[in-house]
Amino acid sequence: MSSKPEPIRAVTPKTNGSAPRHRPSRGEAEAAVRTLIEWAGDDPEREGLKGTPGRVVRSYEEFFQGYDTDPVELLQRTFEETDGYDEIVLLKDIPFQSHCEHHMAPIIGKASIAYLPRDKVVGISKLARVLHGFARRLQVQERLTAQVADTIWEHLQPKGVAVVIEASHACMTARGVNTPGVVMTTSRMMGTFREDERSRREVLALMGY
Repeated sequence: MSSKPEPIRAVTPKTNGSAPRHRPSRGEAEAAVRTLIEWAGDDPEREGLKGTPGRVVRSYEEFFQGYDTDPVELLQRTFEETDGYDEIVLLKDIPFQSHCEHHMAPIIGKASIAYLPRDKVVGISKLARVLHGFARRLQVQERLTAQVADTIWEHLQPKGVAVVIEASHACMTARGVNTPGVVMTTSRMMGTFREDERSRREVLALMGY
């Protein structure tokens, strides 16, 4: 069995289980953006940049709203009246946006999430919400893939889980090696999809691989 997903971060981040870290105020966050503008070589007081610190902070609230979301809660409501349905449930090509924790550069991609129910199912929108709950944080794609799969595995207790993610990383396409058009693929197979080759081929074929 795979390791458990990383603990969900609270709205107020903590370090090593100790007292909560200081969460900067909006004013402090905007001041940090002004500092970066100056460091880049521009004037934060010129007309085109005066409102930029506020806009950046508001955009960060959207980009990283996953820190205020508990993906586990999204899987609490399940349904058992499925008339014996016991085949694959798949949500395919879910678009998502994340940010690389190494450079804070965008990660743009799509995910396919499948599970083989044991005795209960969950509303399909919840699969997408679990993905977004983890994606809207500072991430690496490998961990994002594992977190989504492990959370579904642990809290739905299905016979199998399969997650495949494809994404483009701006930290590679727009800087550093500067190689646009490159897509990274990661996957995590659990239960039946890992142990049974026929089931794995079936779910990958349904995903389009």
